Amino acid sequence: MRNNPNELAWLAADWPAPPHIHAGSTLRSGGVSKPPYDQFNLGMHVNDEQGCVLRNRERLARELKLPAEPVWLNQEHGNNIIRLDSQENSETIINTADGSYATEANKVCAVMTADCLPLLLCNNEGTQIAAVHVGWRGFSKNIISVALEKFTCPNKNIMAWLGPCISAAHYEIDTTVYHAAGKVFAGAEECFIETGAEHWLMDLKQLVNKQLTTLQVGHISTSPYCTYSEQTRFFSHRRDGTTGRTASLIWIDS
Repeated sequence: MRNNPNELAWLAADWPAPPHIHAGSTLRSGGVSKPPYDQFNLGMHVNDEQGCVLRNRERLARELKLPAEPVWLNQEHGNNIIRLDSQENSETIINTADGSYATEANKVCAVMTADCLPLLLCNNEGTQIAAVHVGWRGFSKNIISVALEKFTCPNKNIMAWLGPCISAAHYEIDTTVYHAAGKVFAGAEECFIETGAEHWLMDLKQLVNKQLTTLQVGHISTSPYCTYSEQTRFFSHRRDGTTGRTASLIWIDS
């Protein structure tokens, strides 16, 4: 992880993916956006100056040597996951979805987060990939199962990387969230810590990890970082309200 404010900060996924798979998350340093979006905001939907976001996206493509423009999604906390194969990467296409997958090289799957969990997936051979935006609403709509169903191999041949998200210590939720998430799979309630009447701390990483384990995903790697507590490295909507968005990307190199 880079810490120089003049450098684009990139957190590479720490997982045993094949060498032609590139994956990871951006951090907040190294961009041109002004407060409260400082610095490397990649979200066009948060009222940042459009020119700043475009310059940040250009730098992202240049420094990571991306093979194509990432397919930016209009995320709505649902469970729709789109296929990028044979699709033209165009800013004129509005892709309303919370995840994307591909089997072709040089298609860049991307999701944006600022406390939610970015989930990156690939098969052992590195021929199928996906990027998934997992918040409590998407989780409650079983987006993880939807994503795994896009793969043509058994779940045991899939690996997952759980990127930075808010930790349980800073993620207090109410009964609506507790009951919605708890219906997804048996044992989900073990990922909540009751703090008072109808309030819990929700461990989103544990919840996602536990569901992936239940679904027999072969290898699970988890980032240790908390977006809320590490203000200089991560955007956090719960901490700051108006803020930027980081991007988590995955692509197959040709």
